[in-house]
Amino acid sequence: MSLWDAAGTPGAVEGVEGERRCSRKRPGPGRTGRAGGAEEGRDGAAPGWAARLVHLALAARPAGSYGEGSRIRGPWGSGTALSGSRVGGERLRRLDPQRQYESGRRGSKPADARPAAAALSARAMGAPWGPVARRLRGRRRARGLPQTASALAAAGLLCTALAAYACWGQLPPLPWTSYAPPRPVGVLLWWEPFAGRDSAARPPPDCWLRFSISGCRLLTDRANYGEAQAVLFHHRDLVKGSPDWPPPWGGRGRPTEKLELRVLDDEEEAKVIAAEALAASSHRPPGQRWVWMNFESPSHCPRLRSLGGNLFNWTLSYRADSDIFVPYGYLYPRTHPSDQPPGLVPPLARKRGLVAWVVSNWDERQARVRYYHQLSQHVSVDVFGKGGTRRPVPDIGLLHTVARYKFYLAFENSQHLDYITEKLWRNALLAGTVPVVLGPSRANYERFVPRGAFIHVDDFPNASSLAAYLRFLDRNQAVYRRYFNWRRSYAVHITSFWDEPWCLACQAVQRAGDRTQSVSNLARWFEG
Repeated sequence: MSLWDAAGTPGAVEGVEGERRCSRKRPGPGRTGRAGGAEEGRDGAAPGWAARLVHLALAARPAGSYGEGSRIRGPWGSGTALSGSRVGGERLRRLDPQRQYESGRRGSKPADARPAAAALSARAMGAPWGPVARRLRGRRRARGLPQTASALAAAGLLCTALAAYACWGQLPPLPWTSYAPPRPVGVLLWWEPFAGRDSAARPPPDCWLRFSISGCRLLTDRANYGEAQAVLFHHRDLVKGSPDWPPPWGGRGRPTEKLELRVLDDEEEAKVIAAEALAASSHRPPGQRWVWMNFESPSHCPRLRSLGGNLFNWTLSYRADSDIFVPYGYLYPRTHPSDQPPGLVPPLARKRGLVAWVVSNWDERQARVRYYHQLSQHVSVDVFGKGGTRRPVPDIGLLHTVARYKFYLAFENSQHLDYITEKLWRNALLAGTVPVVLGPSRANYERFVPRGAFIHVDDFPNASSLAAYLRFLDRNQAVYRRYFNWRRSYAVHITSFWDEPWCLACQAVQRAGDRTQSVSNLARWFEG
């Protein structure tokens, strides 16, 4: 039974009436009656909902244990709650033999003599007079429980209310409490990633419409730098070209303004970057957070060590241990037939080829290119991309092209912790093909993908063994279909760059509150 149901029972109503009479008898400080109690509940330590729980706990007590009974004056007590309970217990013990006696002799007394005898006995035992006594005796008969049991029940409800009050900080706001919407959080994107410093800023996204994140004010105008609670710095744009940091806050000029006109080598430029970053970060708006944003692997992060310690407050990257974790994609529970990819198994009749690979950055020094050369000696691989002997992607698009193949080589350009890109999420899982992955370890992949959803090159001693297994799956459709069992439970989410990281940074600021921190050694963390 809910607390609201308890308040609606007849016993609770009587308890409330008793409370009202008590409140009129004992006025609170500065106010009288029930209004004084309400005022005291608002100004005291307990919040409004805790007062309601205490009120309901008291109201749920039988009327005999609170209300008029608490105002009974007898020869033993001074009127306090403790003395009243002693009086009540003593009276019950003393009245029981008398009631037994009256019950045994009920038939011998005439009808008109019974009320007088009962009244005389009650007065002899110190019972109250008149209607009060009749109501008290009626309630005791209707209750059917000892007064001690009623007191225990009331104490239990009171303890429940106090426990709920202790957990007040962990409870969601209740519907009757007033809620003020949070102040919008301003997040400034210092550059449009990969768009160039001179490109016009595009309109920022609506975080609520896109990702159901409210209270965000996304900024692109650097004139609003002082109003931003957080500033996003994309690493590649941060270290590319001449230094371009925010000016020191507080009206002081840029101390390295003329350095932008010099032609510097990598070592000198690294020193310039570090010097200007230190000067800029030492004077920033109070409470503002600087966020280092990067989605490239450590192998493709130039001048990372030029960024000094405690320069940034947060990290935003594909790494799961980032302050703001934004993977290239992820699986989420399937709840609607329209969740992508559709269907439990892709249409196998449309698959004309065996292995496909789409690659944009061909480098013979990379492990993925070396492995491709070994694999292509044992099985045919169709390579798509720009330049060399690679085929251009057909007009039907990348996903439709890859969907015609049974396997896709989701080979990363370097092997680092958590570096799992769209090659797995979009090009393979969303397209409806089985990914053959080369990147971090299998255990690292299994943190994000079921183990039966992909094939890892490390599962085989050499490329020849992998090719033999792919040919086996090509001949055995039932075994091949097992690689799509994950689609019964999960759908694929592809991260939207750069709108989603921008909005997630806003959400992180909202959740962090006033907590502050800094990244002491960015390079050691990211390269480790």
